[in-house]
Amino acid sequence: MKILILCTGNTCRSQMTAGFLKQWAPEFKIYSAGTKPERKVNPYAIKVMEEEGIDISSGFPKSADLFTEEEFDYVITVCDGAKEVCPVFAGQVKHRRHIGFEDPVDAKGTPDEILPIYRKVRDQIKEQFGKFLQEIKS
Repeated sequence: MKILILCTGNTCRSQMTAGFLKQWAPEFKIYSAGTKPERKVNPYAIKVMEEEGIDISSGFPKSADLFTEEEFDYVITVCDGAKEVCPVFAGQVKHRRHIGFEDPVDAKGTPDEILPIYRKVRDQIKEQFGKFLQEIKS
């Protein structure tokens, strides 16, 4: 099974999603990318994933353009921005899905005010993609 998770900046939601999927389904090939990749993975995303025992600190944002010629079983967008500008893949994509989450990057305030928003999105990703894996594995 080969899965590509798409987001806009590839710094947060797609990185967290890929982190969960890699831990839960190590037999799958999991990739993440962005339609407008930023420079580095969001430090708050790294922190809240560490709380789950998942290290995404070695990841880096990649352009979705790197994957347009590849074949995937699933291409899943996790933010509305990526859904709207989702690249056209020349390779075969068996299933396209959108499982959207709010962007925690928009959170403002102190770290004590921001971290709960990242945790909420992380927990939503964990729940929704846990269900997704159950569905595709059954």
